[in-house]
Amino acid sequence: MKLKFADIEQLAWDKQQGLLPAIVQHATSGAVLMLGYMNREALRASLEGRRAVFYSRSRQQLWVKGETSGHGLEIVDIRHDCDADALLVTALPVGPVCHLGTATCFGNEPATAAERVAFIAELEQIIAVRIAGSPEGSYTAKLYHDGVRHMAQKVGEEGLEVALAGAGESDERVLGEAADLLFHLLVLLRSRGLGVQAVVEELRNRHASRVTVAR
Repeated sequence: MKLKFADIEQLAWDKQQGLLPAIVQHATSGAVLMLGYMNREALRASLEGRRAVFYSRSRQQLWVKGETSGHGLEIVDIRHDCDADALLVTALPVGPVCHLGTATCFGNEPATAAERVAFIAELEQIIAVRIAGSPEGSYTAKLYHDGVRHMAQKVGEEGLEVALAGAGESDERVLGEAADLLFHLLVLLRSRGLGVQAVVEELRNRHASRVTVAR
């Protein structure tokens, strides 16, 4: 349930001596980044500044994530659970989240299949940066600026390469060609103002309609 300022006093602060556990999740990949605690002041400051603020139980004071390291958490959303005694913070990290230098407080390795697939969203952002900056020697920028017809042609060529590899070549070759196809498709989608999420929604809608018909 999305949290608003008016909801703060309605949360179950009395259960844990004025503190609520705050699970922080990457807003793009879904990775669980860390667990912290918030009191009323920390929660209010987080909502106001859109930067994660926690309560340190050892120092008994507020602390702004990244205040000294620069590795903060830019808040996208904060929700509370059904019992109003826990918080889910979705955020975008600026640098490593853990003080040990890892991407999360649970290590660097993706913990779920969804996190691995979520790299596609990160790749979309990389493509956008390359296109906007047009750095010298960037294949992505050149591909984009050569126009949509050229991009469409490359998608067709890569699709054929995938088909040929799938018909009788090694798994390694299939994966390599599939990666080439996906990359070129992402650039083409970008040129049309679309993203992979729109493709996912199309697939989701198709699945939902077929499930409804099957019932």
